[in-house]
Amino acid sequence: MSLNRRKFLEKSAVTGAGVALAGAVAAPSAQAATAASASVAKGGKKPVKRYSLTVMGTTDLHGHVFNWDYFKDAEYRDGAGNAQGLARISTLVNAVRKETGRCNTLLLDAGDTIQGTPLTYYFAKVDPITAKHGPVHPMAQAMNAIGYDAVALGNHEFNYGIETLRKFESQCDFPLLGANALDAKTLKPAFPPYLMKTFHVPGAPAVKVAVLGLTNPGIAIWDKAYVQGKLVFPGLEEQAAKWVPKLRSMGADVVVVSAHSGASGTSSYGDQLPYVENSAALVAQQVPGIDAILVGHAHVEIPELRVTNVKSGRTVVLSEPLAFAERLSVFDFELVFEKGRWEVESVASSVRNSNSVADDPRITRLLKDEHALVVEYVNQVVGTATETLTTVEARFKDAPIIDLITKVQEDVVRAALVGTEYASLPVIAQASPFSRTSEIPAGEVTIRDLSSLYVYDNTLVAKVLTGAQVRAYLEYSANYFVRTAVGAVVDVEKLTNANDRPDYNYDYVSGLRYDIDIAQPEGSRIRNLSYEGVPLDDARQFVLAVNNYRANGGGAFPFVASAKEVWSESTEIRTRIAEWVTAKGVLDPAEFASVDWRLTREGTPVF
Repeated sequence: MSLNRRKFLEKSAVTGAGVALAGAVAAPSAQAATAASASVAKGGKKPVKRYSLTVMGTTDLHGHVFNWDYFKDAEYRDGAGNAQGLARISTLVNAVRKETGRCNTLLLDAGDTIQGTPLTYYFAKVDPITAKHGPVHPMAQAMNAIGYDAVALGNHEFNYGIETLRKFESQCDFPLLGANALDAKTLKPAFPPYLMKTFHVPGAPAVKVAVLGLTNPGIAIWDKAYVQGKLVFPGLEEQAAKWVPKLRSMGADVVVVSAHSGASGTSSYGDQLPYVENSAALVAQQVPGIDAILVGHAHVEIPELRVTNVKSGRTVVLSEPLAFAERLSVFDFELVFEKGRWEVESVASSVRNSNSVADDPRITRLLKDEHALVVEYVNQVVGTATETLTTVEARFKDAPIIDLITKVQEDVVRAALVGTEYASLPVIAQASPFSRTSEIPAGEVTIRDLSSLYVYDNTLVAKVLTGAQVRAYLEYSANYFVRTAVGAVVDVEKLTNANDRPDYNYDYVSGLRYDIDIAQPEGSRIRNLSYEGVPLDDARQFVLAVNNYRANGGGAFPFVASAKEVWSESTEIRTRIAEWVTAKGVLDPAEFASVDWRLTREGTPVF
């Protein structure tokens, strides 16, 4: 059975993940920007020259052009009534430009553009833009048509390798900014650090606006296979402190930062890097000379967050629009010309909702053919399932659908180690319940069914761990559960995500048997841990089949990042699952499902 239209089995890349934080209260919308105006000051002084500027921003688009769910083969909808896609953003942008005058606006993005949907996967792997006479990336087409001025690099920009990123860059009519994406040898920026744009003001000096682009230091971990020895990613605060004074000395009247970094001040990679992952608010607080920051990476909505710079005492306005083109941030700047220069008098930000408008038909027409290709691709049938498999309870019960992932990973690694010195070691595997809604229905199984199960472009790595290290790994994973006393009511909606840990940082480990006692404190929850029916030997060695996000330190799980690596590949785990199902023809849980773990309280099963 053919698995794809052109060439499905290709090389791939890593994925990272965002970190959640609490949103801020929205500010009222500012008045629409106008061209230069004059008002008479008190006491009959000369008229004061003013100028209104509007800066719009998106972030974490992740390949969403249309309000379409490729995994469900239907228009996107959620319980909150959100709508997605650049076609909606285009309509919002057109409205703002009509209100303010296009010549008084900037349109920016804070990164994570070319990975995240079957649409982006298709044009990276199935019909790659890097091929001779390859297509123009649909995200480049859409963003060019909408008229973006600059886009900051996100960590997911590196998921398909530097060649794909550079090809995408060449197809864009706007720069990809990354002041802290440096050449590993020269330590000079490998991408443009900033954009300087001049706004002409009738009867007054021009206004110069600088946009500084900053990306995420975590790229060094998450995409290590692609960037090690080629690029380095120092901290955002450090590089902002270097570049903002330069931009001011170059005559910038306004400095806007587009940062692929959340505002929470937290990091998902522990102490593996000396740089903070979500440092946008720290940049605002520590680096003087910044007027506003478009925030990205965290996938949360911040209509307006005001941070006081500790050195200048000035307020910096931050805004993060919701990911997947569900929101558009709008910064309204009011400038006044005093003492021979333009000064920012005020900044306010708000967000506009994509669900309030229809698709821009210009964008719909532009990419209808690409959309149709991907719909056809994801609906290819690769096998049949004997029963329905779902992730609905996978967070708190050992679900067969997750066992499918670990079974595939075990089989791939075992086959790869044949003939090596590690062939005799037992293989165990890690997997996370990425989605709470994924379902493989009974009957025909398509690529989109399997893609919805494994939503990231992760690849497979084999690492050697001791039994003691595996135990510590499981204890760390078990911190995902909220401590729940014996006899207390168990509410599954409140049972997981302790300490704000996302679902993708909770791991199953197959091939072992163990209980997770949620009545116990963190660090003492793994009970009855055994391998092949006997208590686990702490000195015994195992090969852990693990995704490369985790293998490189994503989620800060203990020991795995520093463990000996004995094998890796660049084919996506998602592709390996599709190959496995295609080869079997029939997806029968009897071939892969097992009960490896359960939740208990003082030895009594919770469910």
